[in-house]
Amino acid sequence: MMDPKSVVVIGAGPAGLTAAYELVKRGISPVVLEKSHQVGGLARTETYRGYNFDIGGHRFITKVAEVQELWQKMLGDDFLLVPRLSQIYYRGRFISYPLEFQNALTQIGPVEGVRILSSYVKMKLLPLPEENTFEQWVSNRFGRRLYEIFFKTYTEKIWGIPCDQIQAEWAAQRIKKLSLRAAAMDALFRNNKDNHHSLINEFHYPVQGPGMMWQRFRDVVKAGGGSVQMNADVVKLRREGRVIKSVIASDRGKLVEIPGEHFLSTMPLCDLIAGIDPPPAAEVLQAARKLRYRAFVLVGLILNREALFPDNWIYVHSPEVRVGRIQNFKNWSAAMVPDPATTSLGLEYFCNENDAVWNMPDEALRALAVKELVRLGLGEARDVMDGKVVRQSKAYPVYDPEYYDQLRLIRGFIDGLANLQTLGRNGMHRYNNQDHSMLSAMLAVKNILGENHDLWSVNTDRSHIEEFQVSRPGEEVGPAL
Repeated sequence: MMDPKSVVVIGAGPAGLTAAYELVKRGISPVVLEKSHQVGGLARTETYRGYNFDIGGHRFITKVAEVQELWQKMLGDDFLLVPRLSQIYYRGRFISYPLEFQNALTQIGPVEGVRILSSYVKMKLLPLPEENTFEQWVSNRFGRRLYEIFFKTYTEKIWGIPCDQIQAEWAAQRIKKLSLRAAAMDALFRNNKDNHHSLINEFHYPVQGPGMMWQRFRDVVKAGGGSVQMNADVVKLRREGRVIKSVIASDRGKLVEIPGEHFLSTMPLCDLIAGIDPPPAAEVLQAARKLRYRAFVLVGLILNREALFPDNWIYVHSPEVRVGRIQNFKNWSAAMVPDPATTSLGLEYFCNENDAVWNMPDEALRALAVKELVRLGLGEARDVMDGKVVRQSKAYPVYDPEYYDQLRLIRGFIDGLANLQTLGRNGMHRYNNQDHSMLSAMLAVKNILGENHDLWSVNTDRSHIEEFQVSRPGEEVGPAL
């Protein structure tokens, strides 16, 4: 085993900072390199005129005791317990989610309810023979009609590709055990002691937003002797055979080389592989270039209204508007809004980097958000006081038909390196929630200290996943409900 005294961590998101914390707890002083000016990655909090905007909508839910204890230790009384209230917007109507039987029947209508049930029974009697795609996997478990209403439109809005091009593994990871019967039973008997975790009705949340958690981690790491360097973009990893010797980071145009004995990377695999010198085989480089990611644009609006709607967030299934999800930050924590007479919203537009939405001028994006807010009946244009646009690249790894073979080649190369471990969502190109990323980080540190854990096989059964709502991202309220 190499001497663990010199560890370099690439990325100051949940996985990177958890790893750094676990290292300083053991008397090791890591160097953490973060390319942006903020910690937290996708789980950061943006601030504008005193208003806090959550990038992605991050609920703190876990079945991993070590993670829950660490969250509570970091924030104490600043870790709120928040009641969940969310709805689905479908065909001009709002449907409560998790399902409430009377509400769902009223909004969907008895005729549609019969169609859903008939479709479900038909699929159970005559299931599809193959389950290679998201569409096939979901249809077999919930029926074609429910798939079309609650999964297809929203999923395609988020991923930008047809559901028959999304691999079934994505559905299996996100939905897993819950069935239509279980969802219906929960709708009828809300206090059922066997209530599935995907239908959890309350969650923890930092009083000032998720970025507060990772700022606290950063402070503890620095107090423990670790270094957290901002604006440090890792552009190259130098290696000798199977051993990474150093990383080269660009800090405002100045290149700095940082040696190490162990390296933990949370940067996107496409960038990691491209930066290794000398490079891996051509097929590995090509595989990394083919990995796909989905981005999104958050349009934060500040409105001169004390209250708009009671939900934490609303999922917008209707294809006639581009917005995919709307967050009401004041309903996550009142402290997210500095003036109680006002409200702040976050309208999320899922896109690809450099497509029409991504490249739309900020003013045009704000105008689009206001227009769609009014069209949905959730606010008035005259109440909008100001707004901020935030672009998030590489937010969600895409499970397209080629990704598994690409990832297999990349993983084979990384596993052959003696002192490099990848972790976190982008570091593994897997749709991990915060707690799953943190668990992987904890095990990565144990590997440095001589244990032998396969981070790629960390079982998500140990952590909370959004089992029913595959079509929206997770403990983060992303492309899973």
